[in-house]
Parts: sequence; C-alpha cells; structure tokens
Amino acid sequence: MSNVNPMATNDHTREMMWGFWYPALRSEQVRGRKLERAMLLDVPLVLGRDAAGKAFALRDVCPHRAFPLSFGQFDGATVECAYHGWRFEAHTGQCQVIPSLTADSKLKCERIYAGSFPCEEHDGYIWCFVSNPEGRSPDVAPPAAPELPTFSPRYQMAHLWADLPCGVDQAIIGLMDPAHGPFVHQAWWWRSRRSIREKEKRFEPIPNGFRMSPHAPSANSAPYKILKLITGEPATTMIDFVLPNQRFEQIRAGRYWLSSRTTVTPVRSDLCRLDFCAAWNILTWFPVVSFIIHVLGPRFIRQDTEVIEKQALGLKYDDRMMLVDDADRQARWYFELKAAYLESKRIGAPMQNPLSGPVTLRWRS
Repeated sequence: MSNVNPMATNDHTREMMWGFWYPALRSEQVRGRKLERAMLLDVPLVLGRDAAGKAFALRDVCPHRAFPLSFGQFDGATVECAYHGWRFEAHTGQCQVIPSLTADSKLKCERIYAGSFPCEEHDGYIWCFVSNPEGRSPDVAPPAAPELPTFSPRYQMAHLWADLPCGVDQAIIGLMDPAHGPFVHQAWWWRSRRSIREKEKRFEPIPNGFRMSPHAPSANSAPYKILKLITGEPATTMIDFVLPNQRFEQIRAGRYWLSSRTTVTPVRSDLCRLDFCAAWNILTWFPVVSFIIHVLGPRFIRQDTEVIEKQALGLKYDDRMMLVDDADRQARWYFELKAAYLESKRIGAPMQNPLSGPVTLRWRS
C-alpha cells in the first residue's frame, strides 16, 4: 500500500449523507409554542413543541408560495403560514385548512403536505431523521436515534458547541486526526512538542464505522493523568467513529466512567456545527471534570476552529489533500466508508465495510 495518497474531495466526498439522524437543535433552544429555525444538509427546518411538549420538525417552506413557515403562528397543534393562512399539522405536515377555498372548491387540502421529518429527543438534543431534502416520509421506519451510552443511574452531563466554517468532510477528518495535538493544542494542561512520542493503536471494524480498541489513555495528556489521580484506578479508553458524523469515547476506571459523543453536522455545504456531549459519574460532588469540560473544553474547540478557518484559505486553491499512513489512515477510512455507503444506496445492496479486520496503526503525536 502506498504511504502517500492524494485524496480528491470533488466526488463522493462532497455528497450529503441522507438516511441518518442529525441533531437539529439543543433541547433548551425550543421552548413553549415558539417556532425555531434550523438548517440540516442545506434543508431549511422549522422546529417546535406541540401542546404535550413533543418536538416536531417541518420543512420551512410553505408548499403554496414557498413562504417560510417559521414566520407563522403555532397553536400547539398546527402551524399557520403568515402569508395566506394555510395551516399544517405539526408532526405530519398535512394541510388542515386553506382559508381562501370556497365551499364548492374541489381542491382536497388534506392531500397537500409540507415536508416533515421524524423527531426524537435524547441527551439534550432534538434529532431529525433526514432521508431526503423534500421531507417525504421515509420508505421504511427509521432506526432509533443515537443515544449517549451511560453506565450508572446517577451522572452529570454537559454540552459544548461551535460553528465550523468548512465542509463536513474537512471537519470530520480533523475530528479524528491524531497528529495535530502537539501543534494546535499546545498548553501546559494538554501537551507540547516536547511530549511527542510514538503511539501504537489497534483498530477493528464495527457496523457503519471503526473502533480504536480499548487501551490505556495517552500518557502525555494532562486530563487523563488527573483522572487517574482522582480515581486511583488504571484507566482504559475506547473510541468509535460511526457514520455519518459521530465520534464516541468511553473512559473507564473501576466504577468510574466518562462517556462522550462529538458530532459534526452539515448545516450547509460550507458550514458545519460541532456538538459535544459528555456524561460522567467521576466525583460528581467535586467539579473537577466539569472544570475540564466547561473551562478547558471551549479553548480546545476554539483552537480547532481557528485551524479550520485558516485551512479554508488554502482549500480555495487546491481540492486535493495528501493523506499519509498511518496517522491519516482514519481519514482514509472515513472517505472509504462514505463512498461504500453511497454505493450501497445506489445499487440497493448491503454496505461493505472497507476495514475487513483488526489493524494496528503507528504514528507519533
């Protein structure tokens, strides 16, 4: 296998990934009967909660004159378009009322639909299942929306987020890049150039993705040292990447655990949103983990955002990237997974995971 592989980003890699759940908004952003606007995969959405508090998502375009429904009124059951008063059932998008129709009109308003998207709410997010840009009902019932794994009944939870001014592919391969830490995230509490050392990790295929098998956390990262100090237990960590955009990490130390999920959601072709969610039971009475996440976490994310902003300047002039083994192998797997998924949808066959068995990778970071 070649050690250097220029990877084009102008074929499968720029296609949106339909047929998955995406976090549209945080739960706290949708309250009462107020309508909230969002966008996923270049699709405009309007979200709200019905009279029982259940979330819904409609395509934010009235099928009559393409007026955004988010400018309208919501009575707890139907969304009314502010242009001509057409009303749509909140969960199905079925038209209920067209005020301009006369009694002898032959138009059946119930046959008209605004696009709608299945919704589920987990871990402080409203998830939407996006199978097509029009909001047509999926051909088959969607699977359950993702949930963050937790391992005890009592735990604390935190959320971080940031906008990333780039395409989803650039953001995702940055998310899984193991070699930029000593250069982008230099800090006394994380690592420095002097801390670079050789790493060896074992990977294995999992459905729709790959796993970095359970291993001892990096010895040159201060937060892991702190966790070992306060738990008094040897720690292990396991990292999964799952299509289309999810990175899970589980850290276990005896009865203590920390579970996190990072998603990179395409808003538009040139804009993504990073959402980080973590749960933990490590000394919940003492705010050490909360401090790491809420104080150090935003700085970590800000450093990545600054790199992406600067990388965008170069990507305007060159649409090919050099992916170098072994440090960039995860990025290559991502592009191969995405291409395999899109091909499976095109031919109607099960997806073939490009990672056929366990693999050991080595790099310095």
